Amino acid sequence: MIQQQTSQVTLADFAVHLEARARAAGNLAELGFSMANDVHSVLPFRQALVLDAKSKALTISGLVKLTEDSPYILWLKRAWPWVVENLSEHGGWFAPLLEQLAAAPDDVADGWEEWWPIGVLALPLQRRDGELLGWVAFLLDQPPSEELIHLLGRVGQTWAYCWEMLAGKPRRGLKARWQGLSKWQQRIVLAAVLVFLLLPVRQTALAPAEVVAADAMAITAALDGVVKTIHVRPNQAVRAGDRLFSLDDTTLRNRLEVARKSVAVADAELQAATQMAFDDSRSKSELAALTGRAQEKRAELIAVEAQLARVDALAPYDGIAVFADPDDWQGRPVVTGERIMLLANPAKPALLVHLPVADAISLDVGAPVKFFLTVRPLSLLSGQVSETSYQASLESDGVVSYRLRATLNEKDARIGLRGTAKLYGGWVTLGYYVMRRPLAKLRELSGW
Repeated sequence: MIQQQTSQVTLADFAVHLEARARAAGNLAELGFSMANDVHSVLPFRQALVLDAKSKALTISGLVKLTEDSPYILWLKRAWPWVVENLSEHGGWFAPLLEQLAAAPDDVADGWEEWWPIGVLALPLQRRDGELLGWVAFLLDQPPSEELIHLLGRVGQTWAYCWEMLAGKPRRGLKARWQGLSKWQQRIVLAAVLVFLLLPVRQTALAPAEVVAADAMAITAALDGVVKTIHVRPNQAVRAGDRLFSLDDTTLRNRLEVARKSVAVADAELQAATQMAFDDSRSKSELAALTGRAQEKRAELIAVEAQLARVDALAPYDGIAVFADPDDWQGRPVVTGERIMLLANPAKPALLVHLPVADAISLDVGAPVKFFLTVRPLSLLSGQVSETSYQASLESDGVVSYRLRATLNEKDARIGLRGTAKLYGGWVTLGYYVMRRPLAKLRELSGW
């Protein structure tokens, strides 16, 4: 009798100790660690688990951190809902029979034989309003005594209360909030949402853009050759007549020297034939052929001189030389008509916009544009769409985009600056604006 009273006093003191540890927890992790480890001195379990209401393991005895993708955790997430189905509303002891394990879904039976003992003692933890917070489960090799079950049931109430306090007030879902409204409140909300969706808004789209020249002229190679020298730097101001670049003239000068020698030889042969024509009728007959040959060599000389004059590319008017890097062209072979740089008028900047196909909206000529420079994010440039392309092309960044050009109202934008352009389309309802992409994706998937 005295031993039984002593045991009861010891269990009661231990329950007080567990409740004190629970109240001292500063967060849910500390509370879960206490629930999973502090009971072992009176209940020699093989393993203790703390799970939330969605069957996710929060704490496992003996482990500081859980590995979410471990085979045991994955199996536990599949097996625990089946265990809950076989428990009563108030939890308790559950030791499945072989027939029950055989009827369990997936690999529950195999995992139970590998990881779990014969049974589990599960205690549900609930809020004061009855909502389930989670479970505390103890894996045991034999059924616990009724006294221990009663003790853990008492301590479980304290665990549940501490869990509720540490978790804070639960956030009600939209469905619960909607059901909590009265009929007239629901009608007001529906009317407000309908009016809100019918509000007119303007379609907008963001796209990368850069400042370009409105009327730039392409400076191309006048003949086949190799770029010898670039005489200007990128974005350098030049005047009409300034040299922009030069092609290598070594081959042409050699051809010029050969052409001059050929002209001299042809002239000498023609002069000799002319002097001999007075006495020799044979030389007189060759005079026409030698005259044609001299004229041919002279024409070849004039053609080589004309080509040599086009070795240097000159600026046709004042402007800015726009190109990337002189080293990219130095010593590079080019063909006739290949563009090497642009000659731009800095007083007439424009905007080149690369609008991705996925973000495309209906745009008309004259639609407003706002341009935000990357180097000056607080500066705003405005303009209007002046040209739109009907065919998309693949850009250097791998995005299929439409190319749009826009005029700029400000003339101080430096050519080459980049930023983000905001394009404004037509007016639509807010509901259409919000649902435009989902509807387009739905049509793409469904085909209707």
